[in-house]
Amino acid sequence: MEQLTNKEEEVMQALWSLEKAFVKEMVAVLSNDNHYNTVSTIVRNLEDKGYVSHTAFGKTHQYFPLVSKEDYTKRFMNMAMKRYFNNNYKNMVSFFAKEEKISANELREILAIIEKEK
Repeated sequence: MEQLTNKEEEVMQALWSLEKAFVKEMVAVLSNDNHYNTVSTIVRNLEDKGYVSHTAFGKTHQYFPLVSKEDYTKRFMNMAMKRYFNNNYKNMVSFFAKEEKISANELREILAIIEKEK
């Protein structure tokens, strides 16, 4: 599975939320000023990469994801863990704690979830 650019991820987020969509529907959902032709090019690139396919309705195409958001998230998180935290979850959690992105209460909640799963 090829890595996505930020713009490709943005278009995938729109498509995941819509489940299936024409380019004009994706343009309407995207937050910034993406133009129709730009989104059309990006979605065709996503199709070439195997993330998206389409159903043809005459000259227009309705696109749908081939890769689920969950599968992409797992892949992305595994890649980030390897690249930035040496596959060490303790390093990752301590990074977020140092950056004040996670509180002690949130860590306690995570511990409770882990304990409950055992």
